[in-house]
Amino acid sequence: MLRATWKSLTARKLRLFLTALSIVLGVGFVAGTYVLTDTMNAAFEDLFSQVSSTSDLVVRSESAFDNVGAGPGTGASEERTPLDESLVDVVAAVPGVRVAVPDVAGTAAIVDPETDEVAGGFGPPTIGTNWNALAEGVLEVREGRPPEADGEVAIDAATAESSGFTVGQTVPVLFETGRDEFEIVGIVGFGEADNLAGATLAVFETETAQRVLGKEGVVDTVTVQAEDGANLNALRQAIQAELPDGAETVLATDVADENAEALQEGLGFFRTALLVFAAVALFVGAFIIFNTFSIIVAQRTRELALLRTLGASRRQVIWSVVLEAAIVGLIASLVGVVAGIGIAIGLQGVLAAFGIDLPTTDTQLQVRTIVVAVIVGMGVTLVASVIPARHAASVAPIQALREPDVTTSRGTRRRRVVVAGIVSVLGVTALVLGLFEPDGSSTLLSSIGLPDNAAVMVGLGAALTLVGVAQLSPFIARAVAGAIGAPFRRRSVPARIGRENAIRNPRRTASTASALMIGLGLVAMVAILAASLKASFDTALRETLKADFTLSTTSFSPFSPDVARQIADLDEVAAASSFRQNGFQVRGQQSFVTGLDPTTVEQVATLDVTEGSLGDLGDNTIAVHRGVADDEGWALGDEVPAAFPSVADRPLEIVAIYEENGIAGDYAIALSTYEDVFVEQLDSFVLVRGADGVASDDVRAAVEGVVADFPNIDVQDQAEFREKQAGFIDQLLGLVTALLFMAIIIALFGIVNTLGLSIYERTRELGLLRAVGMSRRQVKRMIRYESVIIAIFGAILGIVIGIAFGWALQQALEPEGVTQLAIPGGQLVVYFVFAALAGIVAAIWPARRAAKLNVLESIAYE
Repeated sequence: MLRATWKSLTARKLRLFLTALSIVLGVGFVAGTYVLTDTMNAAFEDLFSQVSSTSDLVVRSESAFDNVGAGPGTGASEERTPLDESLVDVVAAVPGVRVAVPDVAGTAAIVDPETDEVAGGFGPPTIGTNWNALAEGVLEVREGRPPEADGEVAIDAATAESSGFTVGQTVPVLFETGRDEFEIVGIVGFGEADNLAGATLAVFETETAQRVLGKEGVVDTVTVQAEDGANLNALRQAIQAELPDGAETVLATDVADENAEALQEGLGFFRTALLVFAAVALFVGAFIIFNTFSIIVAQRTRELALLRTLGASRRQVIWSVVLEAAIVGLIASLVGVVAGIGIAIGLQGVLAAFGIDLPTTDTQLQVRTIVVAVIVGMGVTLVASVIPARHAASVAPIQALREPDVTTSRGTRRRRVVVAGIVSVLGVTALVLGLFEPDGSSTLLSSIGLPDNAAVMVGLGAALTLVGVAQLSPFIARAVAGAIGAPFRRRSVPARIGRENAIRNPRRTASTASALMIGLGLVAMVAILAASLKASFDTALRETLKADFTLSTTSFSPFSPDVARQIADLDEVAAASSFRQNGFQVRGQQSFVTGLDPTTVEQVATLDVTEGSLGDLGDNTIAVHRGVADDEGWALGDEVPAAFPSVADRPLEIVAIYEENGIAGDYAIALSTYEDVFVEQLDSFVLVRGADGVASDDVRAAVEGVVADFPNIDVQDQAEFREKQAGFIDQLLGLVTALLFMAIIIALFGIVNTLGLSIYERTRELGLLRAVGMSRRQVKRMIRYESVIIAIFGAILGIVIGIAFGWALQQALEPEGVTQLAIPGGQLVVYFVFAALAGIVAAIWPARRAAKLNVLESIAYE
């Protein structure tokens, strides 16, 4: 049996290739995800190791809690309270300290004076820092020299190259405190790297950095280099003894590890997201593998029956098919690992096209990646081959003497309906629990040993639902395929035969179409969700915004609060209200809080306050969204147990409860409180309302006059702002669709695979058609018509499933603000047309192959 299995594989190399292709693509996505994120991790670790290579200890203020993303700036460390600069001399005087230098960091966006745009775009962080005695070990001066006086700056090599900056050139730089101009005196890099993982870097001498970054009299950290041979633990204790309460001394390597770990946590989410798309691709691939093995078993009926006649047992036949699947899975998985390297490069290119520029270093292919890829690839292949293997074992020896019987008994048909119905009900139930009862689903999952995450239940429900629909689809395939092909009946004989081919084997047609159904269904769901998000956001903005104009940056990175202060002083403006956002904790759980001005917020926005008043916001008070208050059982006067990076325990009294959280989020505090608990003071956006009697154009002109020095800020009216939000959603939709496209590609290969294998099955039939006068061109057209019918059938199923999933998702997200269901009909029509065209493309190779069959050999086949 082993020899027979091996000969079966090697005798049909093309079939082996087609069988393996789907799993290669799916496994390649998994391997590519690991390769990409491992490479990014290595790049960050290299950078952080390099940054800490010249230092031994770091003195910094203690954090009240593990920083949970303290917002958009230069990193988690900036949310620690600055230290008095006098500590630099205190630390330097400790015996064993060779050098102690101050470190200052903040936001500094370099402006291209020719285009008046922020260098490096609006995505990466814009870091400003100081040059000190230890900087030379971290920063390599490529051209010029380090900054030594006020008015001088050194910039990173990547920014210099992309913007064409040269030594001696004067450039504007934007800060939290305003705008200033500096002469470029040096161009620097991080060793071989041209910048810090995509961020722009502006380096100043220390006193200048303190002035422009708003750190006069203070420093963020003190970096220490120990004398040769010094005991670092003893030195750390000696320094700690000289520090005031609230300051700590830690190893520089620990700081590097903390930073790397924080970034890896962020990359962990990124990796999970990409692995979800890889799972979708594998799920589609499993359908193709199942379909392929089903066809192979059907085609080998006489061969397997002959083996039974020669004495092979049912178990031997099952193991023969399973072993064939294992070999295919192993080969495909190993090839998929190699393909994963190319896919990782492709993924990086896709993300870069959407403005996500990722750091990279030498490609990282870890043993774990190979092991996971092989296990996943072989596992999916083996699972997909189990049912075909059982079918193979049921082949009776007598069937070796007659033509294969492709009919299905009524009893088998009834069993399939029952099984498919049960699977579908279980899938819909799990989907409903995950979407509408996340707490209950989490409890259920944990009780059976699965991760207590509602997303797991949603994914499980979606998978079961798709499997159930795929199992039920053969029972409608004949009727639907016939209806789809009805317009073709009168076109020509090839069109009529192509339609009959699609109808004749509904299981094969439905199984092939199911793969496309999954990919297109998910794309349609994403399109519906995006349209619903845009419609809901547009409605919320229309109902909430009173402001005439909104000030924000292209990527919503924060900007100087000085802008709002200047605009508020304009005669043409009635109110300019700032909004700031940052991370904090409630009962140890991460959340986000919005800082707002209670004296102006109600002039520019409607938050629909149902209890209390926003005017009561002040020190030690907070406003809470109604949904959060109901979930926590809070009422006016209750205290929210809050914690901030600089304040471990800061209870805040609830003075207002509001219904609209599109602008303020779930928690809102006064700007005075915000300034007390957060170090970084940057506006996320500003809402501006013009004075009564002043024309809108005049208000806009006055506001644009103020922001002329801040090219990263856009001034938009309500319509423009809504359009901007829709653009961000469209960009996200495009990225998700691009990642889902891998599943659609696999589905199209599935059509190619099925049609190609069906050529074997219909070799004699095709030979007879050619013998009675059908031309090669007519054979090609026949195959194309069949492919188009299958593709359209899959598209119909996919769009129906996508609409159902999209509706369910919108309903589940309604409490989160997705209140409008929008179905983008034009977009779905485009997808439908794309599926039909894809069917034509998928038929090219099978059609050419069918047309090239030798007539006499085909008639004599078997």
